[in-house]
Amino acid sequence: MSEIKVLIADDHPIVCKGIHNLLEPAVGIAVVGEAHSGAEALNMIGSLHPDVVLLDVELSDMSGIDVIRQLNDGQKMTVKVLGLSSYDDREFISQLLALGASGYLLKDEIPEQIIEAVRGVARGETGWVSRKVAAKLSQIIQKDQDGVADLTRRELEVLKLVVEAKTNGEIGMLLGISEKTVEKHLDTIFRKLGVASRVEAAVLAVRSDMI
Repeated sequence: MSEIKVLIADDHPIVCKGIHNLLEPAVGIAVVGEAHSGAEALNMIGSLHPDVVLLDVELSDMSGIDVIRQLNDGQKMTVKVLGLSSYDDREFISQLLALGASGYLLKDEIPEQIIEAVRGVARGETGWVSRKVAAKLSQIIQKDQDGVADLTRRELEVLKLVVEAKTNGEIGMLLGISEKTVEKHLDTIFRKLGVASRVEAAVLAVRSDMI
């Protein structure tokens, strides 16, 4: 298997260098560049074609969310994005994941988890969040739990497959329903659970023993 090419995008050179030094010795990972602004990150993604971008949520010229929006630009992103931040704010996490980021990390994660995340999303894993982020999401979501409406049997089946990281297409095939129907079920599930993303729904389902 070829090396995983990683681009680090953070407007703090010291942070970039620290993550670079962490990843460089890891087997199968090659850091191909460091970007210190959103514009620079977009240019380097276009020229270097990294497999994974570690993207700071707040850059000097634009947010990481704006960077992802420009990467999407009406088409599916080919690069895998791991959100990177000092903040474990639910809004940041939800927006990044909803726009297609593969996961979300905190800058103070232990080194092994950052390396594991890079390898995981390079393999195609989505909704990758560390234990720290999952615990935070669970904590924040917990306050909404008392008001959660009961899910139907079909909604629970869909949610179970979301927890198993199945795509909408795979869920539709397994349950014998259309992808559009899966999307409708997910909209209802998110509304009932008071969440904004698949990861939040999966975290709540697992932590609350719903599945």
